[in-house]
Amino acid sequence: MKKILTVIGARPQIIKAAALSRAIRNNYSDRIEEKILHTGQHYDMNMSQVFFEELCIPKPDYNLNVGSGKHGEQTAKMIAGIEEILLSEHFDGVVLYGDTNSTLAGAIAASKLHVPIFHIEAGLRSFNMDMPEEINRIVCDQLSSILFAPTNTAVANLKNEGFEIAPAIFHGNKHRQVYNSGDVMYDNSMYFATIADKKSNILREYGLQANSFILATIHRDYNTDSKERLTDIFKALYYIANEYRIKIAIPLHPRTAKLLEINLDVDLIDKVKQLAQILILPPVSFLDMISLEKNAKLIMTDSGGVQKEAFFYEKPCIILRSETEWVEIVENNAGIIADADFNRIVNAYNVLSVSNMSFPQLFGNSKAANIILDKIVAY
Repeated sequence: MKKILTVIGARPQIIKAAALSRAIRNNYSDRIEEKILHTGQHYDMNMSQVFFEELCIPKPDYNLNVGSGKHGEQTAKMIAGIEEILLSEHFDGVVLYGDTNSTLAGAIAASKLHVPIFHIEAGLRSFNMDMPEEINRIVCDQLSSILFAPTNTAVANLKNEGFEIAPAIFHGNKHRQVYNSGDVMYDNSMYFATIADKKSNILREYGLQANSFILATIHRDYNTDSKERLTDIFKALYYIANEYRIKIAIPLHPRTAKLLEINLDVDLIDKVKQLAQILILPPVSFLDMISLEKNAKLIMTDSGGVQKEAFFYEKPCIILRSETEWVEIVENNAGIIADADFNRIVNAYNVLSVSNMSFPQLFGNSKAANIILDKIVAY
């Protein structure tokens, strides 16, 4: 029996971890014991606890409760806490997801103690070094024993950076391994889609009709912290909702909700709040989010995860960033990079709302978790 420590710290990582935990419970319980460590990077009832309950993920065995803070301060606290857990009992490996500060902290702590690191969502690149996430994912890839890339593009990124021929040798004289595993979020999206149909009441609650509304999410700090960018995004949302008489549902990240009052002019806030077509929602559960994504006409987002889920559910996507790690979406004309620019957002809506597009199977066969666990067991 091998024991792994899964490190999570943000809501998307909790969701991703559901796929692996479910596969361990159903198919690997005789070979793998999983313990879960929540760093507390993001933690409140709406954003974390409800996800454990709704997705049937085991409650964390450890919670560091580090809370928010400056990048260095937050990461340092997490490194110290993760190191203490790794020293307290033997683990055969550490599973890390994505590109948060929790990912970075887990990679540093585990590598110093020679515990193998298994990085899920390896090889993603925005090539924008201003993004903290880009730094985190690059460092984690460099320190990982197995890199589980979700797409062919991610594998190509790693190949271009020399990972396939890198001479790095890890503890126990083991070499780094790279695999295209497919995407664990595709596993989850397919698994929970039918459950959401039965359990979510969010469309009825807010009077939304299938394929007749836009779903918008905004949470990236370079959008929320910038008065200019946030203003352009909400001006575009207001214009589209008002001009085309289409409802826009916006589940607001708590941080975004706070910054709206700071970074938007009072007149714009009032116009947005008074327009019946714009629905400002509190943070929603994972099943409610799936229901919104499946039933939206179009999705606007600065979230990498939501971009993918739009593609999974065959919805066109306006990307509120200057680049994307998921270039396949743009290359297949299923998404347009509009950044935080009023004219580009409106133009993207006009193009995507009338386009016919295809959604080829780019993210695996919904068996990524099994592929990952097979490779971990073999390692």
